[in-house]
Amino acid sequence: MADIAIWNGSSTFAAGSTPFGFYDTDTSFQTDADKVATFVTTRLGYPLMDVELTSGSIYACFEESVNTYGSEVFQYKIRENYLNLEGASTGSGLNNELVDGPLQRIIGIAKHYGTEAEVGGQITKHRGEIYLTGSIQSYDLDQWALDNSITGSIEVRKVFYNAPPAITRYFDPYAGTGTGIQSLMDQFGFGGMSPGINFMMMPVSFDISLLQGIEFNDQVRKSHYSFEIVNNQLNIFPVPTTSGSLFFEYYKNSDKNNLIYTSGKDLITNVGEVPYDNITYDHINSVGRQWIFRYSLALAKELLAYIRGKYTTVPIPGAETTLNQSDLLSDARSEKELLLNELAEMLEQTSRGVQLEAQAKEAEDVQNTLKSVPMKIYVG
Repeated sequence: MADIAIWNGSSTFAAGSTPFGFYDTDTSFQTDADKVATFVTTRLGYPLMDVELTSGSIYACFEESVNTYGSEVFQYKIRENYLNLEGASTGSGLNNELVDGPLQRIIGIAKHYGTEAEVGGQITKHRGEIYLTGSIQSYDLDQWALDNSITGSIEVRKVFYNAPPAITRYFDPYAGTGTGIQSLMDQFGFGGMSPGINFMMMPVSFDISLLQGIEFNDQVRKSHYSFEIVNNQLNIFPVPTTSGSLFFEYYKNSDKNNLIYTSGKDLITNVGEVPYDNITYDHINSVGRQWIFRYSLALAKELLAYIRGKYTTVPIPGAETTLNQSDLLSDARSEKELLLNELAEMLEQTSRGVQLEAQAKEAEDVQNTLKSVPMKIYVG
């Protein structure tokens, strides 16, 4: 096997030198690649001792470090914004996009509650009509659905079976009756006016109390209009005396139980479909690059430990030397863990929740400081 040249003190990066080539065309990556190689080998003891790594090995560590940094950053962004991203298109990259706040997604979730509260929602409400027959009180809505070719069960939400509005018996402006104060109107000279305008303005509370009195009277002293639905069996009270149509509104349970309200192969449905690409190295600031350089050193140290671990001792003239494989491997693993924890902590401190808490604390501190400022006393 041909000898493989180890690090000789210099390198020249070219496209194709890394395993995946994600950043090979980035001029900033190209410039830093050779600097990282020099930095890593110097920290590993060159030129006082040989470093059994090639420039390609160091470039691979550098590329992996950039990948790790971008992965950690974008994983944090996905966790922070997934509530807003789910259901969005997978077709557009998000690397340099600002994800809007959670209001729209919260509104979308609230629509499901709107269905139950009868104030909106995403489920189609249908309208049905059933024919009432005189002297028949009970009606099977499941049979009605079957007769109308509706598959599955239905959930009735409203039945239009009510007594005539009490307002029609309390006040009729065209007849000039209902207020009980017609004689008072005559005293004011309003009695000879047109029936459409001969009324006296009274407080709204007066009207409401009389309307409630009429409705309560109907419930207690009369056979009040009502209905009961048990297991989709509709019972009408009182028993109808005439035939006619009864309208109602309902949902199909198949629609309500359907968890998929939007479909399409180009929608984000899990964290693996959020369209983040490889991070752009040129956009990484100096703080991020310093992390990448240190992580490259840790990876190179780990790789060198594996190489030196092939032989525990190496014979030299008149003696033998012990390699530092175990020390390198231990240091590399602890440094990698420390760097990953450091990056995770930094990202966590920039989360939306933490930043809002810090902003609120800052506002409170400013207010406390202002309270300590002496106030001038003006003497008139």
